Amino acid sequence: MDSNTFLVIAIIAIVAQSLLLFLALFEPGLDYKITQPTTACSPDSDEFLRILEALTDAQVTRGSSIEVLTNGENYYEAELAAIRRAEHNINIEAYIFQKGRVADEFVEVLTERARAGVRVNLVLDAIGSFASWDSYFKDLRAAGGRVCWYHPFRWYTLPRINNRTHRELFIVDGRVAFVGGAGVADHWRYPVKDHPRWRDSMFRVEGDAVANLQATFAENWLEASGEILAAKEYFPLCEAAQSTPSLVVNSSPSAGRSTRARILFQMLLASAQKSVLITTPYFLPDRSARAEMVRAIRERGVQIQIVVPGKKSDHALTRNSSRRLYGDLLAAGAKIYEYAPTMMHAKTLVVDGTWSVVGSTNFDNRSFGLNDEVNLAACDERLAARITEDFERDRAESAPVSYEEWRRRPILERAHELFGMLLERQQ
Repeated sequence: MDSNTFLVIAIIAIVAQSLLLFLALFEPGLDYKITQPTTACSPDSDEFLRILEALTDAQVTRGSSIEVLTNGENYYEAELAAIRRAEHNINIEAYIFQKGRVADEFVEVLTERARAGVRVNLVLDAIGSFASWDSYFKDLRAAGGRVCWYHPFRWYTLPRINNRTHRELFIVDGRVAFVGGAGVADHWRYPVKDHPRWRDSMFRVEGDAVANLQATFAENWLEASGEILAAKEYFPLCEAAQSTPSLVVNSSPSAGRSTRARILFQMLLASAQKSVLITTPYFLPDRSARAEMVRAIRERGVQIQIVVPGKKSDHALTRNSSRRLYGDLLAAGAKIYEYAPTMMHAKTLVVDGTWSVVGSTNFDNRSFGLNDEVNLAACDERLAARITEDFERDRAESAPVSYEEWRRRPILERAHELFGMLLERQQ
């Protein structure tokens, strides 16, 4: 093969890569809407629950209890306590498993349980947990634990390299699960200099919904390890002290850019009659989601309040990209608050004091169109009230953003927003 042929091949490769990059950055977003009003049936009715079950392809379970665990000093203690009591199996899927004091304690406890004969299975995202090398888990593996990487850097994973598992999921003996936005890292537990530990929540689940969370883990365990988890010990019959109608909505991207998470959030926004409370670390709602919120405010008088990170955001570019999108929501009457004390990383949605959604999904394109996510949606006034307590406490420590203030934001900030706009669909 002569040099001219090599040159032609190289040019074709460069053009192809440039085209893929262009599409990734500038492909038009998916425009979508609910063509028939969902207000015809009450959001807390069996009819609405049946529609949501069908659209999200999620099974409604009614025998579950859900407990809110606020901040790392509480949920890490609860997770580790459950792991220490494990008798049969421990399954963890995490986007972030970062070396440090918290991870050391988890690895130590997991290794001890593996030596005791408990099956320990970890699926870690190869990008989110890239700094935790294989060698970090050598003792756990020597004890019989298995650690597998989701979409590791291989030639055959390149077409899917942008698809990450963003799930943070801990399941013990198929009987208790923890789901939410926090992985395993020191910044969720310990302050560093002038940076307090992050504000986040996890949710302890017992009862019927645990089996569906286990099935969610099994999906990516199969992809990462080649094993189907079918043993009865992974799916025991569970009972719970409370009865909460709930759905586990696991979400993976499709070639058409739609995910079940997108459907879940849009349906609940469209069903709201009184109030919507959103807490999210990365608020980049697409045009269709913003339009749904504006309709809810203007046509039904819904009060929408949103808590997002303030200046202590861990991603300044994403925060600037987010602020660019405030305008039409603020003009319509939505209330936006920027959390001041530390990085806000909680991910919750409460609609009409009845429906709650918790899990790993951010209000952005990555969660709605690129990542594997998992959410637990529950129709339960007690759970909604408990999450609302945290929301009100966080709102009290946040700075409100007015429409006039937003319009007067500095030119330098606007310049950053324009740069962020180029990468908005990757954030």
